[in-house]
Order: sequence, then structure tokens, then C-alpha cells
Amino acid sequence: MPEFQAPRGTRDILPPESARWERLTALFAQRVGRAGYGLVVSPMFEDVGVFQRVGESTDIVRKEMYDFKDKSDRHMALRPEGTASLVRAWVQHRPTLPFKAWYAAPNFRYEQAQAGRYRQHHQLGVEALGTDDPDLDVEVIALASGLYRDVGLTGVRLLLNSLGDWKCRPAYLEALRSYLLEHRDELCDEHKSRIEENPLRVLDCKRESCVSVTEGAPRMVDHLCEECAAHFDRVRAGLNELDIPFELEPRLVRGLDYYTRTTFEFQAPALESAQNGIGGGGRYDGLAEQLGGPATPGIGFGIGIERVLLACDAEDVFPAPAGAVEVFVVDVTGSVALRLVHELRDASVRADRAFDHRSMKAQFKAADRSGARLAVVVGPDELERGIASVQSLTTGDREEVKLDEVVDHVKTRLGTE
Repeated sequence: MPEFQAPRGTRDILPPESARWERLTALFAQRVGRAGYGLVVSPMFEDVGVFQRVGESTDIVRKEMYDFKDKSDRHMALRPEGTASLVRAWVQHRPTLPFKAWYAAPNFRYEQAQAGRYRQHHQLGVEALGTDDPDLDVEVIALASGLYRDVGLTGVRLLLNSLGDWKCRPAYLEALRSYLLEHRDELCDEHKSRIEENPLRVLDCKRESCVSVTEGAPRMVDHLCEECAAHFDRVRAGLNELDIPFELEPRLVRGLDYYTRTTFEFQAPALESAQNGIGGGGRYDGLAEQLGGPATPGIGFGIGIERVLLACDAEDVFPAPAGAVEVFVVDVTGSVALRLVHELRDASVRADRAFDHRSMKAQFKAADRSGARLAVVVGPDELERGIASVQSLTTGDREEVKLDEVVDHVKTRLGTE
């Protein structure tokens, strides 16, 4: 066993699996880019207060956050989720509203590692700040739904809820707290003591005892004020208008305290576990104020890359690409491969070659392992005649082509095969 290995709860992503990550990120960037979202890259660590202010009563902050003192004795934390960091960046720099941004970034949580849930996990996400229009909620949900279609997932469920706002939620929390106190002895040990602190967390518990109790709990959707009820009605109407199916889930609260009004989660039943969420988010109309900015409504989501790819495996869609290169240059003369590979790459052809003066047989083995569709072969005879043999690595068909016409010929073949 090697002396050094990836830390517990993390893993290395190597080719060809990493090619799926590239392709997924590219599909996401294209989809959200068409909707006017621009890339934001924020630090992987922040002042711990950025996250404490938005979730002190959550497990993410209380138990799972990696926090530390740096060499200047500043209390810092590795980013556990993407929204707070991006909103902090908006508060600091104040780009023009509406502000529509996307990110692709690692997050860090100290939790029990399991399939698709790592201590360093990776998310794709969007955040949109500057308007509380419910049509924006629909747009954001549609962007996530579209990505799942892009990768071929067909069994995804969309769960939807409203958490109201700071006007109507307090009365609901009192009703929920009273109900849970009446049933305290039936709850799991962890949540018996957390009812007073944050009763919403009990709704999020997946243990059988808590699930059984909360089936009869008061519902936030029955306590919405007139404005929040109208907002939620418009969100549902918009999803219906776009033919995006959804299920109302009154117990959906997600894992952080900053959510208001629309809350949603995408699940992949093909994962066959209680932890089958592959993305979700919601509206957070008070978050900018919590981080020192002006009142600025916002909504966003995060999609777990690892979880999405697990769901793809379960549905047998979105496989890893067959090969990293399209063309492999087999050159036993030692005088052509360097320039020919360079010219192919400059022409946007993915090309590779062998090194170390290998035999033709060894180079063809390397070509087969590369997954390339074509081999460009140059031996002493071809070099003397100024040609190369372009061979299909699937059918074996060969054509002789002048060396100065190889690039154009290869591009044509790749476009027709």
C-alpha cells in the first residue's frame, strides 16, 4: 500500500471518468450561459462568520464544517456550500442587478463518507439576485431540470415546497413547535432536544420515528400569508406552463436556515437510498442583509456532480467518452510525428503519438489503447514517397495521402465516419 493516499472521505478522479466531469460541466455552462448567467470563481475558504450567520443551528455549521485558525489567528472555514460565498462576493463587489451567476466548485463537509457523499464534493450551481419575481424561480428550476434532460436522466422527481417569509413563518413555527412537543417522546434522540432551537430540522430528519411523527405535522403551505401564497401559486403555474412535473412536499426544508418561500429538491429514485437527492435549492430573500448588504432577494441551486453521475450510472446513460484522442500517429522514422501531431492539434483534432522510439507493433498497441478512430502511419517507405497511410482502427481500411494533405484528409474522415 502506498505511503500517501487521498484523505479519508475524498477520492481522485482520473481519466476516462474525469472526461464525464468535463462534459457535464460544459453542458451546464452552455445551458446557463444561454440564460445570461456568468461564471464566478470564489475562494475555497472564507471567514467562518460567512457560514455561521446563515446556518448556526444546522448540522452543516454545527458538526460538518471544516474550520481552522490561520497563521494570523483568523478564524476561517473551508466552504461547505456555494450560495453564501457567492452572495458575500456580491455584497463585497456590488455588480449591477439583476446579477445572474454560475459556479463549478468543490465544497467541504466533515461527514460520514458514502457513495456520492464525500468530504470534498463538487457542485454546479447558479445564483440570481435582484428580483423576487416568481417567474425567476421557475427559470432557475427549469435550468436544473434541463441539465438532467441533457445527460439523459428520465426518472428524476422534482419536490416543491414554500417556507413562507419572516412575516408568516413565525406563527407556523409556533404551531409546529407545539405539535412536536406533544410528540417529543416519539422523536429520535437527536431531535428531542432540538425542537426549541429549530423545529424545521425535525421535518428534514429521515429516521423512521421522526418521519412517522411529521406525517401529521402542520404544513407551512397552510400558513402562508397572502403574498407568499400568491408567489407560490405563480411558481406552480409557471412550472405547469413549461411542462415541468413536480410534487408538493410539505416537509421539504433543505439543510440551511436562509431559505424563504420557494424551496425545491430533485431526486433520483434510481439511486435506491434515502440519500437520493441530486440537486436542489430555493429562494433566500434575506441572505444579502445577513451578510452586511442591502435587502436583495435571490434564488439559486446546487447540483452535486458525484450524485448526478451516480444517477446516470443507475439509468445507464451519459457514459464516459470512448477515448481521449481521435487520431494516433504511428511513426517509425522518428521524423514526422512531432510536426504532424502539432499540426493536427492546431486544426482542433485530438491527436497523440508514442514516444521512446517504440516499434510499429508497440505503437499500434498504444493506438488501440488510446481509443482513437484513425491511425496515421509513416514508415520508411511512406516517408520516401512523401505520403502517410491513414487507417481506420475499427475496420482496418487504409488510404494513402500526401503528407501535406493529411490534416485536411483526417478532418474529412472524422466528419464522415
